[in-house]
Amino acid sequence: MTKNICRMCNSQNLENFLDLGYTALADKFLSAEELDYPEIFYPLRVNLCIECGLSQLDHVVPPELMFNEKYPYDSSTTKTGREHFTSMAITICDKFGIGENSLIIDIGSNAGVLLSAFKSKNMMVLGIEPSTKLANIASSRGIETIQEFFSFSLAKKLVKERGKARVITATNVFAHIDNLMEFVQSVEILLTDDGILSIEAPYFANLIENLEYDTIYHEHLSYLSVKPMVLFFQKFEMDVFDIEFQKIHGGTLRYYICKKGKQKISNNISSYLKSEENQKIHSIQRLRKFAEEVKKQRKHLVGLLIDLKNQGKNLAAISAPAKGNTLLNYCKIDNEILSFVTEKNPIKINTFTPGMHIPVYPDESLLEKKPHYAIILAWNFADEIMQNNKKYQELGGKFIIPIPEPKII
Repeated sequence: MTKNICRMCNSQNLENFLDLGYTALADKFLSAEELDYPEIFYPLRVNLCIECGLSQLDHVVPPELMFNEKYPYDSSTTKTGREHFTSMAITICDKFGIGENSLIIDIGSNAGVLLSAFKSKNMMVLGIEPSTKLANIASSRGIETIQEFFSFSLAKKLVKERGKARVITATNVFAHIDNLMEFVQSVEILLTDDGILSIEAPYFANLIENLEYDTIYHEHLSYLSVKPMVLFFQKFEMDVFDIEFQKIHGGTLRYYICKKGKQKISNNISSYLKSEENQKIHSIQRLRKFAEEVKKQRKHLVGLLIDLKNQGKNLAAISAPAKGNTLLNYCKIDNEILSFVTEKNPIKINTFTPGMHIPVYPDESLLEKKPHYAIILAWNFADEIMQNNKKYQELGGKFIIPIPEPKII
């Protein structure tokens, strides 16, 4: 479905600045049998709302096609991710003096890592997760999880049955939602008057500055920055009152939001707004320059890989994140260039990457097959991945980090 109005301010004043072509769904890994059937490719284009500054996809894929029983992203896979969510829970409890047995609800709770950390702080926790597989993983870890999409009707039901939540979290999920107005209206009725909504998402300024175009895929409908977030929540009598920068995922912002007037507004807000103005991340001219830089990056990366292949080198990849599939599809890096991809996540092992159909093997295959070079597709976890694969490097293997500019390590 094509979206011709801004999902935050309803303006029709949208300007396209980036076209990554038609790509397969970034998390729809294929079985060997599915390779014999047609695969659907969807347009991947980004528009800027000239009115409020939100950058957003202009094509919406139905969420049930992405967030279902085959959804493979598991936030507990990396040590970095687990440590991040543990720290987040501790920070929120300490920063706002959240009392024991307070109700904490995580929307898009995945495998329950964040809620496990809250539970260790003696909180009552409840997850909302549409993926059956991930909801079951969370439940097996003792995290009560409702297996459905968050909605206004579910929020009303929860208020009636459980009461209101002191804290609602939405990490890497707010940017996935098309109907943001229903989301905020649902949060409003579910949150206590003094409650805190905490949203995390990759920061658009970092995406632009560091050429993180692979962060763009169909699950990520919006590319968040402070200006449109502040304007959007004001419509609902809510304040974005504080912001924290997190290093994870190439640069993430944690937004703290409350009902109007319930918290003092931090100086961080005006500082970020001024920084965004100086960086011109809401300027169509700046964003079109970014699009040209993306084309140059693709040419550089593909040129490097082809040169290595022409030298007789064997190439593979480590990790198969959704972002990696944007990069592979946009750059047309297929199984003639990369022999295989390795993964820790058992859900992805023995499948094929969407679009480019590169086989996915266990991480151990890196040592068994010994490719000369391995491109780290989950470059946001590069330090951890390289540490986990030191033996490969000791045996002469070299890593390639693709973003922002490809470099060999």
